[in-house]
Amino acid sequence: MIMLLCNIIIYMESEKKLILHICCSPCLMYPYAVTSQNNKFNNVIGYFYNPNIHPYSEYLRREESLKKFSDAVGFKVIYEKNYDMEEFIRNVAFREENRCYYCLGNRLEKAAALARSSKFTHFSTTLLYSKHQKHDYIKEVGCSLENKYGVSFYYEDFRKGYAEGIKLSYERGLYRQGYCGCIYSEKDRFYRSKNKKFS
Repeated sequence: MIMLLCNIIIYMESEKKLILHICCSPCLMYPYAVTSQNNKFNNVIGYFYNPNIHPYSEYLRREESLKKFSDAVGFKVIYEKNYDMEEFIRNVAFREENRCYYCLGNRLEKAAALARSSKFTHFSTTLLYSKHQKHDYIKEVGCSLENKYGVSFYYEDFRKGYAEGIKLSYERGLYRQGYCGCIYSEKDRFYRSKNKKFS
């Protein structure tokens, strides 16, 4: 009986469980394939937390796309109940040029805090997949949060699967957005593109 109990304890201690922050379904494709199929983790759960996404209709569209995929493959995702766009705006107003640092750090910290409170061993983010994000900064923040929360930051350069992820998202018929998420990135994407046509 004692031996059986010890074996159970050893097994539980060796379990590796990952909270994977998700920015959108297309960016999830390759990280999901890697983390769910490489036997590195006993359990992988997604976490959709993105108060930066604006407008709310866009937020819902990305959430719906993620639900379409997660329901199809049986991937469990935690959806943040509060859409706290106001907090995001308050923290980047008058510091718009540095908004990405707050945005990335905030979402990573929420994932780390959730991993700790839910007794997960690791946290990571699909933001490591995009070629358009501040990759080195994400890695730096992740390592810093690892020390703060006592949960391991799982780092992998998911950008190596960038083309594969795009292919998978098209095959799944997932919604592919035209801008990063915030109101500022929407302007950068569409307003500047419009002006380029007339320059």
